[in-house]
Amino acid sequence: MYILGFDIGGTKCATITAQWDGRSITILKKEQCPTDLSISPEEMIKKLITMADSILEKKPDKIGISCGGPLDSSRGLILGPPNLPGWNHVAITEELEWHYGVSAKLQNDANACAVAEWKFGAGKGIRNMVFLTFGTGLGAGLILDGKLYSGTNDNAGEVGHVRLEKAGPVGYGKPGSFEGFCSGGGIAQLGYSMALEKAQTGVCPLYYKKGMSQKDITAKTIADAARLGDETALKVYRTCGTYLGKGLSIIIDILNPELIVIGSVFSRSKDLLWKTTKKEIEMEALPQSASCCQVVPAALGEQIGDYAAIAVALS
Repeated sequence: MYILGFDIGGTKCATITAQWDGRSITILKKEQCPTDLSISPEEMIKKLITMADSILEKKPDKIGISCGGPLDSSRGLILGPPNLPGWNHVAITEELEWHYGVSAKLQNDANACAVAEWKFGAGKGIRNMVFLTFGTGLGAGLILDGKLYSGTNDNAGEVGHVRLEKAGPVGYGKPGSFEGFCSGGGIAQLGYSMALEKAQTGVCPLYYKKGMSQKDITAKTIADAARLGDETALKVYRTCGTYLGKGLSIIIDILNPELIVIGSVFSRSKDLLWKTTKKEIEMEALPQSASCCQVVPAALGEQIGDYAAIAVALS
């Protein structure tokens, strides 16, 4: 089966082709581009179609689309994701089906990544698994009793919206949210505020120079400084790890999964996060539930978005 995938994000988009033989998946080609929010969604979709056409070797058998929510997977509508301002009520599956003449399926990125890790990655053979995106934002995909659970109207798993503190970094439009503390943008916010505080003492962290704005700081630059021993950078990641543990404890207590798979930032920076995350889980989660739940980085690594889009077509 020859499959075409679209991975649509707030920072970048990609088109992917793959071959599925019923047992294993092979990624064939990929093209990507920055997400241009200065143009209309319709124009951006046309740009993606042109990009996809450039890598297609023949007509695809199926099409999968992975995109941040909220969305309506049954009707193929994107419904205004926070990272895609202006993408309101966008009928993307209809557009792609009209162009290619084959079935297209849409799923939110957390659910798509959950299915990808379940089918191709760390979750093979697992019946109860939670996947956390931990990238630009924070969302969860739920595999419960051996199948994807998306809720009544595709909003299951929006754990990033859960408030962990009354105040704190902003994520999902909510100060102190799980996403605020545990996302690339949230880590940058934490890093910036802690850097300003440290600079008041006359000492700047390695990742910060006077005059920098928050947009000049990223989770990666803070992680690089932390690995060089910078105390403020280490404090940022300890704080993030603590709140990751608080959020995971809620998930463990409510869903009792046997596996939690975490992508992006966690995959790259588990060494900076895990000590405080593990300590918090041991303090907060039910011991019986925590003892049977493993927390692991996404096995598909940086390619998870590619596999996610393909997994949607196969789901």
